[in-house]
Amino acid sequence: MATWKTRGLRGSTLEDLINRTNERYRERGLALIQKVPTPITPIQIDKESRHITLAYFDQKSTVDYIGAIQGLPVCFDAKECAADTFALQNIHAHQVAFMDDFEKQGGVAFFLIHFTGRDVFYYLPLAHLKVFWDRAMAGGRKSFRFDELNPAYILPRKQGVLIPYLDMLQQDLDDRE
Repeated sequence: MATWKTRGLRGSTLEDLINRTNERYRERGLALIQKVPTPITPIQIDKESRHITLAYFDQKSTVDYIGAIQGLPVCFDAKECAADTFALQNIHAHQVAFMDDFEKQGGVAFFLIHFTGRDVFYYLPLAHLKVFWDRAMAGGRKSFRFDELNPAYILPRKQGVLIPYLDMLQQDLDDRE
């Protein structure tokens, strides 16, 4: 059983931006995306702040978000990376397996990565991740560099939407045809 020890609010800014984006998409009738809660069992709670400081994961989590975009099932995971090199250890085999199965059922799976050092948001289709994943599984590099990514999937700045991933989803769908 895995344990979790708090590391502050790591990832909470990205999560907040995605949640606000998802709410905007819902309000506009474009998408219905839900944050998937990670089930935990609290072990230690700070009495003053009433925050959980130590917990056990009840089960392996799959993805951060799941839902539908105009009838299309989607799931995605959000990651942050301070450097230009993304370590694949930040993605787990059970997540890749879940996303692969999700796509076999007709859905679309992807990652949203915030390269914080560049302040760039990137849409990484599952098929693109699997190129790096397969390379690592074959004994190659256990990471990928920003310059290995397709620049067409860098999320543009867009008025009114914090992380406009719907445009990149359309690009992903177009590239599959």
